[in-house]
Amino acid sequence: MLTKKQNERLTQVGPGTPMGELLRRYWHPIAAESELDESPIKPVRLLGEDLVIYRSKNGQYGLIERNCPHRRADFANGIIEEDGIRCSYHGWCFDHRGQCVEQPYEDRANPKGKFKEKIQAKAYKLEAKAGMLWAYMGPDPAPLVPNWEPFTWDNGFRQVVFADIPCNWFQCQENSCDPVHFEWMHRNWSSRQFGDGSYGPAHLELKFDEFEFGHIYRRVREDTDKDNQHWTIGATTLWPNAFFLGDHIEWRVPVDDENTLSVTWMFHRVPSDREPYVQKKVPYWKGPVKDEDGNWITSHVMNQDIVAWVGQGVIADRTKENLGKSDLGIAKIRACFEKNIQAVENGEDPMALIRDSDQNICVKLPIKHRELFTTSMSLEDSKALAKRLSYNLNQPDYQHQTGQPESVKMEYQKAMGMIPEDATETI
Repeated sequence: MLTKKQNERLTQVGPGTPMGELLRRYWHPIAAESELDESPIKPVRLLGEDLVIYRSKNGQYGLIERNCPHRRADFANGIIEEDGIRCSYHGWCFDHRGQCVEQPYEDRANPKGKFKEKIQAKAYKLEAKAGMLWAYMGPDPAPLVPNWEPFTWDNGFRQVVFADIPCNWFQCQENSCDPVHFEWMHRNWSSRQFGDGSYGPAHLELKFDEFEFGHIYRRVREDTDKDNQHWTIGATTLWPNAFFLGDHIEWRVPVDDENTLSVTWMFHRVPSDREPYVQKKVPYWKGPVKDEDGNWITSHVMNQDIVAWVGQGVIADRTKENLGKSDLGIAKIRACFEKNIQAVENGEDPMALIRDSDQNICVKLPIKHRELFTTSMSLEDSKALAKRLSYNLNQPDYQHQTGQPESVKMEYQKAMGMIPEDATETI
């Protein structure tokens, strides 16, 4: 059980807050790269700040405060220029560093003046990797955007999936170190809703370890033993705000204290008869969290998680908790956050920053059943192997979250060889 002050320290993410200052030391995925193909400007909110992402005509990405420093007009209605963004109200233009580079009337009225040199908009770093746009809002020198091992895999269909979650990010991330919820929420509750009502294998033993890039939980269920990769390799709570399960990574990106952006990067290894496969553009989509009647959707794993997170309240009141032995992972990551908050307050680097470019060529992670994602095999063989390993992979429908658009579904099914290239309908 935490005190009110401890709970606030873990959940508040605005500028100047202890957790906000910690999270500003890391890169956060906040959009899909392909979103800017449709419109070169996208308003976003991150860590309690209102910002605008843009891509200038020369391809440079920018992340700038949403309101122009001149008269506070909205850059979401800006004009994209060759090397920056221009306010549509009076034409002041800013580069990706936030420096004002042109003031049309002022420049004509006083050609020798240096007024524009004094005007600086708040701007942050923005980089593209793995089909996503990543923001860094901390001090220099910035670490490298992590090149996680799955980002380096070939012959894969990738997609980026979003969801808007109306609750604090930390209760979402704590879920990443809570293996027993799989037994009850994703197996037993699902069985009661959609199956025969039977209960699945119970957890018998849990173990939680810290490593360079987060925490690993290991588990033994009634249907496994310690020779199983659920124990020997485990699942990864990726520091500071992600969960890694081999073929996908889920980030819980803090929008502000009361809202979270769920970002999932998903990899599907294409069958051997589709290789070599090169994906030209990574598609993205946003899934609903409620149905047309306003009820929470509970059909898919991610949607079930969202129901659990928002059910704890907008900001979970941890002063009323009663933690048990299954919550050891929760206690560990809370202690780890406190330790790293303290490091930042002491002027030190927190854990898991990557500054070595050689290391960042490919950052290795613990991966259960790596062969499912890296081995060339037929679609039938991959399905058979996945079934033996109790993985639900390579199905016609997206299994993780509801709402996949037909256009993305068709692109995926063609990539996987489930339908011919000239197909006009999905299966």
